[in-house]
Amino acid sequence: MKHILFALAAASALAGTASPAAALEEPVNAPAPERVAREGAGLKTAIFAGGCFWGVEGVFSHVKGVKSAVSGYHGGAGQTATYRAIISGGTNHAESVQITYDPYIIRYDELLRIFFSVVADPTLINRQGPDIGTHYRTALIPTNDEQQEVAEAYLAQMARSGVWADPIAARIEPLRTFYPAEAYHQDYMLHNPRSAYIMAWDAPKVAALEEIFPRDFKAEFLADGP
Repeated sequence: MKHILFALAAASALAGTASPAAALEEPVNAPAPERVAREGAGLKTAIFAGGCFWGVEGVFSHVKGVKSAVSGYHGGAGQTATYRAIISGGTNHAESVQITYDPYIIRYDELLRIFFSVVADPTLINRQGPDIGTHYRTALIPTNDEQQEVAEAYLAQMARSGVWADPIAARIEPLRTFYPAEAYHQDYMLHNPRSAYIMAWDAPKVAALEEIFPRDFKAEFLADGP
């Protein structure tokens, strides 16, 4: 589905004529979290699902304090945790990114604000940009109790903030096994900067990160893959 929609959506976006069904996502200045994460010392792990994992990984790879960003699949079984299987639908996986971060540099609540400001539109159901399907749903997957409480508080704050005209559809999902995606998906934006898809849909997200969160932005791409 991704590549079928991409051929039309990216081409029209690059030409300035993106269709309403696949309009370029506009960044927003999501509200500063009222519930600050108290995570203590040591590296932490969190999982985010927000459409195609190339862009999610690409943005977090430019955030100071993020030590690793790995694209993968979350929510389904191991035997169907492959790109070929999940894009057919019905596996219950979401394209996701597992990040490892230093909370002394970037807290979980700050990561949430970045995610909903420049990565994912929280009002969309089972889609982001040109990609449609349950595997492109937007979800937070907390890995500990503190993240769970912070995520719940922030989604509630977002709902009453008035920043988004439509209801907040992003949800919290229970932690299950995270399966890293195939090697060619890792660091995809780094290795394919001139891809029409990356140029149309994901490079603008990195540019928005730099503009809205200059203190959190780092120019160098954090590479994890081959």
